[in-house]
Amino acid sequence: MRSSRIRTIRTTLAATAALALVLIAPLAAPAAVPGADGAAPAEEVEAATLTWSDEFDGPAGSAPNPANWNHETGGGGWGNNELQTYTDSRDNSALDGNGNLVITARRSGSGYTSARLTTKGKVQPRFGRLEARIQIPRGQGIWPAFWMLGGQFPNTPWPNAGEIDIMENVGYEPHLVHGTLHGPGYSGGNGITGQYMHPQGWSFADTFHTFAIDWRPGSITWSVDGVAYQTFTTADTGANPWVFDQPFFFILNVAVGGNWPGNPDGTTQFPQRMVVDYVRVYDSQL
Repeated sequence: MRSSRIRTIRTTLAATAALALVLIAPLAAPAAVPGADGAAPAEEVEAATLTWSDEFDGPAGSAPNPANWNHETGGGGWGNNELQTYTDSRDNSALDGNGNLVITARRSGSGYTSARLTTKGKVQPRFGRLEARIQIPRGQGIWPAFWMLGGQFPNTPWPNAGEIDIMENVGYEPHLVHGTLHGPGYSGGNGITGQYMHPQGWSFADTFHTFAIDWRPGSITWSVDGVAYQTFTTADTGANPWVFDQPFFFILNVAVGGNWPGNPDGTTQFPQRMVVDYVRVYDSQL
């Protein structure tokens, strides 16, 4: 059963294809030079109107703002044979007192705990520029994600409700992030997907990066640190419906194990932390 977290094994692109994607990325859309710290280019931010944001300001050890975020809890594999149990404990999700949200995956006895936060029913943008500045965790079997589900989910089941993966990483590919659409007729291993390679081939876990989409009716463009690397439109779904011109809610989580990333091994160190500086929405319909 694919109740919430929806994935199957994906066929990853060959390294040469990934390199080619990076080389052609600047041609996909005009892109400003990113900041050295992964912040969004100033000219892009100045040209847009901030609609909503969570800057994660608050005392160390406090919970993320409940006006914005829900905790989804439990185990059972989440449709992908994942190993973690999601909790609402401050051990797994808390502000650090320095303007960051920290989601921590921990080893707990013979299993693992982590956190999964959503804005369902609270913040559900439609169109605009949506971005988060994140330092992802690392290690075999670690699966961080910044993604979205259609606001009608679960009353409209997956994949008909739609899924927009703004950023996913699996630990055995430290230098790659993935951006994907799932919908009716193009879901799971058949999602419409692409990937972006770190320009220097380094691990994305080494520092913060800004992961974003520019979302318009019938079109979504993905970028990393201001560099656009792919655009999908209604033409890419072919005869299948484009289900993305509706409100979606955010999800931030760190999964452990599963069909796609594989399970942790002797090289995987715990705890692993995903540090989120902010989530921002510009020029959106809320």
